[in-house]
Amino acid sequence: MASVAAMSSMSMSAASKAGINRNSFAGKQSAALSARPAQKFITNVCPLHSMTVMASADAETKTCLCKIGTRGSPLALAQAYQTRDRLKAAFPELNAEGALEITIIKTTGDKVLNQPLADIGGKGLFTKEIDDALLDKRIDIAVHSMKDVPTYIPPGTILPCNLPREDVRDALICPNYKGLKDLPDGASVGSASLRRQAQLLAKNPTLKVVNFRGNVQSRIRKLSEGVVDATLLAYAGLRRLDMTEHITEVLEIDDMLPAVAQGAIGIACREGDVEQEKYLAALNHEDTRIAVGCERALLEALDGSCRTPIAAYAMKNENGELYLRGLVATPDGQECFETSRTGEWSYASGLEIGKEAGTFLKEQAGEKFFEGLKIDNNWG
Repeated sequence: MASVAAMSSMSMSAASKAGINRNSFAGKQSAALSARPAQKFITNVCPLHSMTVMASADAETKTCLCKIGTRGSPLALAQAYQTRDRLKAAFPELNAEGALEITIIKTTGDKVLNQPLADIGGKGLFTKEIDDALLDKRIDIAVHSMKDVPTYIPPGTILPCNLPREDVRDALICPNYKGLKDLPDGASVGSASLRRQAQLLAKNPTLKVVNFRGNVQSRIRKLSEGVVDATLLAYAGLRRLDMTEHITEVLEIDDMLPAVAQGAIGIACREGDVEQEKYLAALNHEDTRIAVGCERALLEALDGSCRTPIAAYAMKNENGELYLRGLVATPDGQECFETSRTGEWSYASGLEIGKEAGTFLKEQAGEKFFEGLKIDNNWG
């Protein structure tokens, strides 16, 4: 775990443009410090920019009003920094030095990269350690990719805030082909998502889908090394990382229904923490909360897990109504059940619509369909 002072980071690009050599800069800084009277210093390392920032021990006396917990991947950090910036814009007191801190928490899901998620316990492996830190008061709020958040919320925590949702579509990256339809029979596609696997194989059963985990940068590197012919990533993540130049094709919803809550950021806090609830209420984007709540209600009704290929997308249609489309499939894509619903655009209505759609899909598929697919959904 590492702490990042919210006001202290310098971007790599800014340093580069200023002609700063980090090594020579550090040497000059060290020499300058040695010439000063003896003084205690604290070293904070900013993992996002790989730069070391020196801060006087006086900083220890500054009041931190909000510690933001996050995973340490570049995408997770981008989401945490977006949260930090929105908090600073909404609350002047959070612009004070030391008022906001970012705390990096390494989860089990980050450590085990050589196995499919379903084999090591499900999506909750990306959130459990962060939720534990929240409950232990080591952090004040927790920033999550909503598609990683189980339908089970740990007692003592609430998830009252969603930031404005990004584009929900999936992006195909394949250097040697023009698009999904151009992939030849037998082509290999790297993905750890059974949802993507099922929908790919439903279109072309000859494709070989291989387990492909790690952060966005490592997946793109593996692709360039020829490990696979193509991979699929969330368009939202590539946009947040400013890496859209790698995209071959953005897949339309009709071609690849997204994961539940894809493109949405959720922020949790402790139940009863009035100050943090005030901060999060100001950041919440209600339209996103309505759509995400509807999709998660479908997932909960299906008792979905990482072993079950489930997709859902809720949106406000041209008539201002809530429109939901959902599906459940077998991992090989040979069986697929779909449904859609329309209703009032409100949070309460969305929960009912999602529950109704999930229950319908469960009944249509039948109990035998889910045999062997279920795992404990407490954390995934």
